[in-house]
Amino acid sequence: MRARTRGPLFKRSAHVVCYWKEGRLVFENYATRARLTADPLTCEVLDFFDEWQPVESLAERLTRFSLKSLRQAVRDLAEQSLLERSDRPRAVERLVSTWGHWNPHAGFLHFSTKDLPYATVDVANQELQEKARSEPPPPPVPRRRRTTRVRLPAVAAEEPFPRVLLARRTWRRFGSAPVSLDQVARLLGLTWGVQGWMDTGFQGRVPLKTSPSGGARHPIEVYVLARQVTGLAPGLYHYEADRHQLGLVKKGATSRQLASYLPTQWWYGEAAALFLMTAVVGRSRWRYDFPRGYRAVLAEAGHLCQTFLLVATWLGLAPFCSMALADSRIEHDVGADGASECALYAAGVGTRPAGVTWAPRPPDRRPRRI
Repeated sequence: MRARTRGPLFKRSAHVVCYWKEGRLVFENYATRARLTADPLTCEVLDFFDEWQPVESLAERLTRFSLKSLRQAVRDLAEQSLLERSDRPRAVERLVSTWGHWNPHAGFLHFSTKDLPYATVDVANQELQEKARSEPPPPPVPRRRRTTRVRLPAVAAEEPFPRVLLARRTWRRFGSAPVSLDQVARLLGLTWGVQGWMDTGFQGRVPLKTSPSGGARHPIEVYVLARQVTGLAPGLYHYEADRHQLGLVKKGATSRQLASYLPTQWWYGEAAALFLMTAVVGRSRWRYDFPRGYRAVLAEAGHLCQTFLLVATWLGLAPFCSMALADSRIEHDVGADGASECALYAAGVGTRPAGVTWAPRPPDRRPRRI
């Protein structure tokens, strides 16, 4: 006879994974990014709550424990988000569930690496110096033994396109002059703009762009934080790739806001414009409904970013890119929910400072007052 129930029902979160790390069993909910170590008995408890169940039903299964102790254990697991409560649904659980068959593999990678704390450059470099003493970095160019080698003709680097490729560098210092609206238009149009359409039949018309996309799904959207663009009021804009126009999302843009999107990278605050790439996951998942499809989204962001950097170099500007993002802050400001549309990559541009051919490092380590 089932015991009389009292209180909410519980169910195991659909986004819990477990693994061994440093000799401890770790349970992690990658949707909430909660992580804890626990006894293997936790597996038995979580396995029991495959469907909505009251604590009293667990007591009937685990008779060696008191109902009081099981209630406390279940409450603790719910507090750590390993269990869901019927009276306290979590919106984030529903959002992450929209990744469907991409979970748990792609979802675990994406959400568990979101909103990470970033070390300052000084701290990171110090840690790397210490690491290099005991564990030198791998060689940048591998050499294979006992192979036949064929010497290749020299590359004609004086031609226009090779010159652009060879001139591309990451800039971290910028001139005080603004970039022009025409330059921003070229950056957007040649990188993210729709160049034409193709009728595929079963999936309708698909856009064609300068960078490749798996199945022509083109999941990447771009938003522009325009800080110093002549002819464009400071603000956050969404680029409508099919119409080649900007839609205002939010008025105003400051150096502080720009730098806040790229934690610890304060030198980028003086850039004229920041281009924020998000992924509309459903576009790619519709065609590639298996976890490997997430790789295509990441690769496509890389395709677009390199195109952007080359266009900016061709325009004589100072471009950069970064994946060290304040994910949730960006998603909040552009109006993305973080699951069906999520922040993925950032690139930016400014004018080149006078008197230098490349400025890879800021002049000092102190952030300027805004």
